[in-house]
Amino acid sequence: MTKLPLFPLGTVLFPGGHLPLQIFEVRYLDMVQRCHREGTPFGVVRLTEGHEVQQRDPSTGEGFRTEAFEPVGTLARITQLEQPQPGLLVIQCEGTERFRIERSKKLRHGLWVADVMVYPPDQPVSVPDELQGMAGALQALYTRLQTDHPGTFPDLPVWAEADSLWQDAGWLANRWSELLPLPPAFKQRLLTLDSPLLRLELVGDALEQLGIPH
Repeated sequence: MTKLPLFPLGTVLFPGGHLPLQIFEVRYLDMVQRCHREGTPFGVVRLTEGHEVQQRDPSTGEGFRTEAFEPVGTLARITQLEQPQPGLLVIQCEGTERFRIERSKKLRHGLWVADVMVYPPDQPVSVPDELQGMAGALQALYTRLQTDHPGTFPDLPVWAEADSLWQDAGWLANRWSELLPLPPAFKQRLLTLDSPLLRLELVGDALEQLGIPH
């Protein structure tokens, strides 16, 4: 069991994914600085109720609105931290392992902490022949996005330099899941699946429904 500070967000972070954040709430400033200093992760979980920025309860004017979140999330490791001005941190994070919340509580100043069970990383599973086109389609999509929106999307490993990643079903499914305009609840379902191959097959079905060639 691992004790972990949580960062509930409106998005789903997948293992191997990149997440930029601007930190200005008091409840997160100390937490992020401590995690960066100690080299420890925090947990990203998808909100099911409430807002990313803590809001007062309008009915009473006291306390804060209720927050609720999914029980499965992803560890976030801080890879870069800058402080452009007092009270503001700009960080880059990378998703690592998935975890399941066993117990959680909200501290008085608003930070959520939890006891979590960390899942082992996905076992490598080769992309089957019938889904091989998803790797080429993803590379083409990233090339186009980086051309149309330079600096917005992180670089993917070059095909020739990282064939093992491009042929890994879990990694490929996670990268597609980040990019596709899928409902957050469906992305959460993909995250919770223990089978990388099933995750990739469901992403392939989504590509079919969206009319994206692969």
